[in-house]
Amino acid sequence: MQLRGFDNRVAFVTGAGRGIGSRIALTLRDLGASVAAGDLVAPQHEAILGVEVDVADETAVDRAFAKVEAEVGHVELLVLNAGVFAIEPLEETTLESWQQTIDVNLTGAFLCARRALPRMREGGYGRIVAIGSSAGKTGGAKSVAAYAASKAGIMALAKSIASEYAGTGITSNALAPALIDTEMIASMPDMRERVPIGRLGTPEDVADLVAFLCSEHAGYITGEVVDVNGGFLID
Repeated sequence: MQLRGFDNRVAFVTGAGRGIGSRIALTLRDLGASVAAGDLVAPQHEAILGVEVDVADETAVDRAFAKVEAEVGHVELLVLNAGVFAIEPLEETTLESWQQTIDVNLTGAFLCARRALPRMREGGYGRIVAIGSSAGKTGGAKSVAAYAASKAGIMALAKSIASEYAGTGITSNALAPALIDTEMIASMPDMRERVPIGRLGTPEDVADLVAFLCSEHAGYITGEVVDVNGGFLID
């Protein structure tokens, strides 16, 4: 089945310079959406508008959306993927380090969603997908308190948006990936044995689910947090 609902739609993916975000941007492009990809350094992908954006900076977010609106159109599919990850014992986590993680992972998502939602509401259509983490459900592995807290926050934010904008044509959902084979877990021991299906996840596994939630087929799904973890966490 070919997913529908991407022709003449404008998508904006944050944190799209590499890994999961890059794959999401390419997948939405290949399905027919007009895609903008944002990151601290404007991503370079064929047939995708690269946008420089620091999601933790309100002015930068507004400038990035203005660029997308001027060159591609009003954002209808928003994927909140930008994030940072640090392994730090709680007692060694400085306020500056804590705040950076919260600013990027959670406040950045809030700023982008707040900027996009009015136009989505006016147009009667929108899809928001927030990339959370299983750490936001479990607290994560040792020494990731800031990351886990920020991911719990972004998943709750997605639910709040779903509730507030229900009935406007806008859906809002989150994913809770775990053990996806990206640079984020490259320094960790091999975790394959901990995944019941016997392999790490891939960026494509995440991107495919994002695409479904952004499609016309998912219009009756909102306020959900969907696990993408090969059975690593069944709750």
